[in-house]
Formats: sequence, C-alpha cells, structure tokens
Amino acid sequence: MKTQKPDKNQEKAFQESLRPQRMSQFLGQEKIKQELEIFIQAAQKRNEPLDHLLLYGPPGLGKTTLAHLVAKELRVNIRVTSGPALERSGDLASILTNLKEGDILFIDEVHRLNKPVEEALYPAMEDFCLDIILGKGPSARTVRLELPKFTIAAATTRAGLISSPMRDRFGIIFRMEFYNEKDLAQIIKRSASILKIPIENDACAKLSKRSRGTPRTANRILKRVRDFAQIKGKGVINREILKEALKILEIDEFGLNKVDRDFLTTLCLDYQGGPVGAETLAITISEDVTTLEDIIEPYLIQKRLLKRTKKGRVATPKAFKHLGLPLPKNFQTSLF
Repeated sequence: MKTQKPDKNQEKAFQESLRPQRMSQFLGQEKIKQELEIFIQAAQKRNEPLDHLLLYGPPGLGKTTLAHLVAKELRVNIRVTSGPALERSGDLASILTNLKEGDILFIDEVHRLNKPVEEALYPAMEDFCLDIILGKGPSARTVRLELPKFTIAAATTRAGLISSPMRDRFGIIFRMEFYNEKDLAQIIKRSASILKIPIENDACAKLSKRSRGTPRTANRILKRVRDFAQIKGKGVINREILKEALKILEIDEFGLNKVDRDFLTTLCLDYQGGPVGAETLAITISEDVTTLEDIIEPYLIQKRLLKRTKKGRVATPKAFKHLGLPLPKNFQTSLF
C-alpha cells in the first residue's frame, strides 16, 4: 500500500486558517470588540480613517489578528512591519508614501522603534505629513511631503517602554486581557474543527485550563495533542489521549511547563521563596531577564503563584503547595 505524503500547502493553509477571518469569529475580548465596532462604524459614517490604534498585552492574545480584522471591517489594505525592521526614517518614508487613503500600517513591537524613526512618525500621525531632509551641512533643506490619511495600528508586549509623546498620539488604546476558560474552550473547539480532528467536550474543557489564558498556546498544544491522537489513538482527542500527551509534553494541571516549574522550584528551594531579584533568578535558571518578565512571570502572577515586590520576586504559599513543598520556617508571610 502506497503511503500518501502530506500536502505541505494544505497543512500551511490549516495553520493560517486558525486565525479568525471575520470579527464575529474572534472569540473573547468582548469589551474591546464592542468599542471597536462603534469606532469603526463612526469612522465609516464620517468617511474618515480610524484613529490611530494601540494594542498592548502579553504575547499570543490576538493583537496582530485583531489589527487585520479591523482592516477587513473597514475594507482597507493593511501593511505589516515591525519596530526593529524600521531601521531608518527612509524605511518609514518608503512605506508611508505607498499607502492609500484609509489604509492601515500595522507596526508590531512598536516599543522597539529607534528614536529617529519614532520622531519621523510624529508629524505623519498628527498632520499626515512627512518631513524629509535633503542634503547635508549648510545646504541641507527640509521638504514636507503630504501623505494620504491613514491609520497606524501598533502592538506591543511592553507598553511601559513606549515614550509618552508616542503613546499620546494614539487615540484608541486597548489592553488585551488573558482569556477565560469558556472562551478558550470555544477557540479550541473551532480550531479542532478546522484541523479536522474530533475532540470530546471533557478533553476540550481540560485543555482550556492548561492553555495559560492564551489562544496561541491553546492552538499550539492542540496541534501536538492531535499528533498523539492520530498516532497513539483512534484519531479522536479524548480524556485519555490528552492526559498521556500532556504528561509527555510536561504540562501540568495549572498549565505550567518545565521552565515555569524550574523557575518556581529555584525560587522556593534555593531562595526560600524570596524575595530575590529577577537578574539573579535569570542567571540561576539560564534564561534572560526579558524572557522572565514577558513570558514566564505574567502567567505565574495571574495564577497567584508569584508576586513582584520592591525587594524582588516572591513565591506565594500557593506556589509551595502546587510544587508539594513545605513553607520554610523563615518564610516572610508579611509580604502577603
């Protein structure tokens, strides 16, 4: 019997189709969607571009997806770039001058824009003009280019690193929240349907609890559990297959992976629960501080396993209980 090779194009289409194609398919973030719907309708009624939009929050919550859906709702084109990709103001000028009326320029990780590019954006965002300097020295002159009215949609995981002048130029600012288990279960159900893999309701509910409140994580784990279901099961994700897959993937009932548990174990055992500085913890577990602050810590704080204090990171009594460790005698309960 000839084995049929997997169609790479089909698999790629499956992966991309997990993103919602319409605003009605975007599950969760209800308050943001309601407000955006009003702003979009108002802009369309006035025949004006949408005000500049800033989306911030932890990775994987749908900031990029939401920006694309806004463009679809407005029926305009969207150009995608990132803060690190815009190295010179000339890079920005080439993009802005090719935009059409009402188009959206999406800038991911906007907090990583360098200062000259950021300052070049100021008149573009406020007056839809771009100042270009021609020549050098005494003969240099400034030429102002008129730009079509457009919308900047920006996303960042670290809103605190955006300068005040830049942040103040965004008329619409939304903080993306972690998803609840009900919304995640619906997202998993939809993704499983697109991937053509049956999933039982019980397994769907359990998987949603281990998805760290993040659709990206939910879809990533779902794809790996699908592999287990197809190879070790009967092509259906049930409770038994999910349990076996999660055990091998080292994802516990709180959704913590090995790195999370190593972080907490180090904090609880080596430093008696803290407080200890982030730099010290990062060196101890061989991770960089940015990974700790942006990826590991937000979910641990949300699950009330970790606290950030002025003196450093502190594990909560709940963290000790989750790891099956006794509280040290000198544990600083006054910090809670």
